[in-house]
Amino acid sequence: MNIVELVGRLTGDPQTKFTTGENANASCRFTVAVNRQYKNKETGNYDADFIGCVAFGPRAEFVGKYFHKGDPIGITGEIRTGSYTKNDGVKVYTTDVVANNIEFVGSKGSGANESASAATRKPSIPDSLVNVPDDSEEQLPW
Repeated sequence: MNIVELVGRLTGDPQTKFTTGENANASCRFTVAVNRQYKNKETGNYDADFIGCVAFGPRAEFVGKYFHKGDPIGITGEIRTGSYTKNDGVKVYTTDVVANNIEFVGSKGSGANESASAATRKPSIPDSLVNVPDDSEEQLPW
């Protein structure tokens, strides 16, 4: 099973490219800085890994349009390895995360106050869903 889940921040603006012709497609490369789980004993700070990612098609267009340097991002994807030979004959090996699902993480410009108030607000319920009161467990048929 090859599944990767990342939550981090973009280290730069995503680089989107479009191909032309009969099979036109978009691709977008970006790097995500992901903090490690434990603090560095020497510095007392969290170290980060800088993970190269790529998205294709509509996902590439989505990242290129809505994400920018420093934005938090959530990704589910898979690791892909590859290689190519440079003009000087040197073989280069690559490892990327191919993004299959990309999500916004947090709210735009979220600070401590916005995060706290968002956590205490109840989400709005779409008209297509039924609002079931919390105290009605005994009346439900399931």
